[in-house]
Amino acid sequence: VQLVESGGGLVQAGGSLRLSCAASGSIFRINTMGWFRQPPGKQRELVAAITSGGSTNYADSVKGRFTISEDNAKNTVYLQMNSLKPEDTAVYYCAADTNPRTLVAGTARGYDYWGQGTQVTVSS
Repeated sequence: VQLVESGGGLVQAGGSLRLSCAASGSIFRINTMGWFRQPPGKQRELVAAITSGGSTNYADSVKGRFTISEDNAKNTVYLQMNSLKPEDTAVYYCAADTNPRTLVAGTARGYDYWGQGTQVTVSS
């Protein structure tokens, strides 16, 4: 599985960005796609996830502002980010979990494949 992110950039607080993650390879193995972020000097954290069945999970810090979605025809997962805050500044990664699970993996360790990351910077 290969993942390629795009869509990061610099935006003012209150603005919006949409990140894209294009998947290729053995995508039939993917059970969950997740978006993570890693602020400078901090651990990588799960922002949002979507299962193959379409169920979604969000971190409390982004609920109501971020939306994860997928376009199966394009093998692409999106993260729409609205009402951005300076604390949303981080490198954002998409990740794929190919393991069969009952619950969505909430940590980076649960994901097998990673994109290269894209920088999101929110200025105040």
